[in-house]
Amino acid sequence: MPEPLGVQLYTVRDALAADRAHALRRIADIGYTAVEPYDPTDDPKGFRRLVDDLGFTVPAIHAMALLDAAEPGPILDAINTVGTELAILPAGIAPEEFTTLDGVSRIADRLNAVAATAAGHGVRLGYHNHWWELEPVIDGRHALEHLVDRLDPAVFLELDTYWAAVGGADVPRLLTALGDRVLALHVKDGPVTKEDAHLAVGAGRMPVREILAAAPDAHRIVELDTCDTDFFAALAASHAHLSTLEPA
Repeated sequence: MPEPLGVQLYTVRDALAADRAHALRRIADIGYTAVEPYDPTDDPKGFRRLVDDLGFTVPAIHAMALLDAAEPGPILDAINTVGTELAILPAGIAPEEFTTLDGVSRIADRLNAVAATAAGHGVRLGYHNHWWELEPVIDGRHALEHLVDRLDPAVFLELDTYWAAVGGADVPRLLTALGDRVLALHVKDGPVTKEDAHLAVGAGRMPVREILAAAPDAHRIVELDTCDTDFFAALAASHAHLSTLEPA
């Protein structure tokens, strides 16, 4: 059974800053039933009350601060308060590290150390890609695939399907190769370029149906980093399209 459709809240970051409760209610009114926040320490108790009241689940949270935190305990406690067991690092590693196997090994050591700390708080660590983990091809495989080989088996991936495509990956093939290491997908669409604005899911060049079929058990999380139209309208169009592909 496919996971409920969710929204990465970075998509509506400006609306959240203006009126968090109203922005979340608009997402719920569209029909989404899950949200993925991006700052666990931003009023975790108040956020938890809001999402509970609106009937949202929180399948995962982005927690970039964990990567270099001198005191990760408060961040992990906030993640526990928000109510998810999956914390994802969405950035923070120099792209150049992905261009050699030595660099990939250093990244893996770094992520494994953070994962061990997180596990002590009941939190499982994940990594979220952009294009620079896919562009380097080493010994016939994307750098991201070499990274997975070196990560502790408990460390999972949230595959950003759009950025993977921009990086040159055949995304359905990649998902099949990565298998159950992928627990979540960022479902996005657009012209598959680095520079251009993203589009509502279904309005661009991404093979969305094939991508979903290649990872049937992963969390589905819609995100638009940028958009030339109204973000909520794009989220509504994305929800409508995805609802025709599989049960939401």
